[in-house]
Amino acid sequence: MPSHASSASADAARLDAEAEELTVAVIAASRLLIAVSTRALASIDDSMTLSQLRALMVLESCQPLKLAALAAILGVNPSTAMRMVDKLKAAGLVDRRPNPHNRREVVLRLTTDGRALVERVLAHRRAEVRELVARLPATERAGLVGALRALTRAGGELAVDAFDEARRTGALVEDPLA
Repeated sequence: MPSHASSASADAARLDAEAEELTVAVIAASRLLIAVSTRALASIDDSMTLSQLRALMVLESCQPLKLAALAAILGVNPSTAMRMVDKLKAAGLVDRRPNPHNRREVVLRLTTDGRALVERVLAHRRAEVRELVARLPATERAGLVGALRALTRAGGELAVDAFDEARRTGALVEDPLA
């Protein structure tokens, strides 16, 4: 009869193997989704980076937004965010103005062209993901929604919604650009 210690060791090894297999599968799925996003963006605007698209998507979900808050949500320093915004402004995708309530702050929002670009990229990405999901057998699709939602919940702060983060940090402002 095996000892309790060897049984616990075998259980730990099995859990480690499962965790490693799951880690590899999630990383592969992540690469797939990045590729889908990259293809969607390239089909709409091949000069834009995924980081720039992410900034546009944050603005789309919670504009107007202070530059410092955009930097925090993106996880970059404000000077990096400013350079990114400068490029997006030059492309006609972002409007940037001083906050009338605090002239030291910069407030951002999407232009009509910026919003249209985000909508086109998201529509392309959604269509490609829908195609991938449709290829899955129904039995495999059944558990996918719950598993992906659980993974997102487990991500906690990493999976934070941009609007929730902006509201939490007080980054949302009245729209001085309207």
